[in-house]
Amino acid sequence: MLQNKIYQNFIKEILKTFFIILFGLSIVAWTVRAVNFLDLIVENGYSITTYFQYSFLNLLGIITKLIPLSFLISLVIFIVKQLRENEFIILWTSGEKKAKLVNLFFIISIFIFLFYLLFSTIISPYALNKSRYLLSKEGFNSFLPTIRIQGFNDSFRGFTFFVDKKVDNEIKNVFIYDASNTLKNLKTNRSDASSTTIVAKEGLVQEKEMILFNGQIISENKDNLKNNIVKFEQLNIDLNNLKSGTIKQPKLQETSTLILLKCVFNIGINKLTNCEDTKQEIITVLNRRVVLPFYIPIISLVCSFLLIKVKTKNNYFLNKYSIFFLSFVILLYAELIIRYTGISKFIGALFIISPMILMPIIYFVLILNLRRESIAK
Repeated sequence: MLQNKIYQNFIKEILKTFFIILFGLSIVAWTVRAVNFLDLIVENGYSITTYFQYSFLNLLGIITKLIPLSFLISLVIFIVKQLRENEFIILWTSGEKKAKLVNLFFIISIFIFLFYLLFSTIISPYALNKSRYLLSKEGFNSFLPTIRIQGFNDSFRGFTFFVDKKVDNEIKNVFIYDASNTLKNLKTNRSDASSTTIVAKEGLVQEKEMILFNGQIISENKDNLKNNIVKFEQLNIDLNNLKSGTIKQPKLQETSTLILLKCVFNIGINKLTNCEDTKQEIITVLNRRVVLPFYIPIISLVCSFLLIKVKTKNNYFLNKYSIFFLSFVILLYAELIIRYTGISKFIGALFIISPMILMPIIYFVLILNLRRESIAK
């Protein structure tokens, strides 16, 4: 039938617009985020390969956050375009009711809902977990990119260094303070020394090795104020034991949904070491992954009000700007309230039942207005 082909084209056009907008917004957001990820190279010494792998895995997390907004924009664009070009007239003249088109939008929103749910509960946490594992597995690749001229750098745990000048891999006026026993093999008395300070006039840096010239090693005694000072003409320092300050333990946003559910409901053995202390935050993360996608169908119903014919130009309630603003407010409401769902049981319950209440109410009001419109004709 002609109507079926038209509906199939509608579905294809809406989904095509949705994926184009989602891809475009994700690339823009990912580009901004990728600039911040450059710190992995500059401050933490990771390789370029690790940087690109980590950035790509984080793209999947960005996509998840932009799905609701992308669907809203794509649906509004489609409806406004069809109304402006009078494409819907073919359906109305053939006896099709607007309620059928509303149901079509709702079915498409169910597909987007499932797509969102798949990303939020499985794909995104898995990708983010892999990105975190990548940082903990690879370690820093070269010490040289982390050196900033005339600035203290504490990118590595318990290891602070300062360089006055740098030309290629040559450095001048070097200051190193080691409070984490990373350079314990340089200490004159390993059992007594609690920290080591190294001062040198110049040096060379080769990936994970530093060669210093004309300086001294100052070892601080942990039991008294006496310091041991050893002068040197050349000192080779192995930097393989340095540990990056990058967080390597997966955050809750990067943890499997199944593990979070087990923690909340005390099922089996919890893999989270601080399960009891973070239950409030876990509830917020689970609500974002599982409940937030249910707001997608609400957007489709609100946007369907654009199908109602506006009789006067002063009827601002049903114009495209008002509908888009109202839909955006619903998404904003969900984003704001979700942050407090783990703190307050009332807010948590309100967030969960809101889609169940709003969907039938909005659908009833929409169908009622469409019937009144058809009767008025």
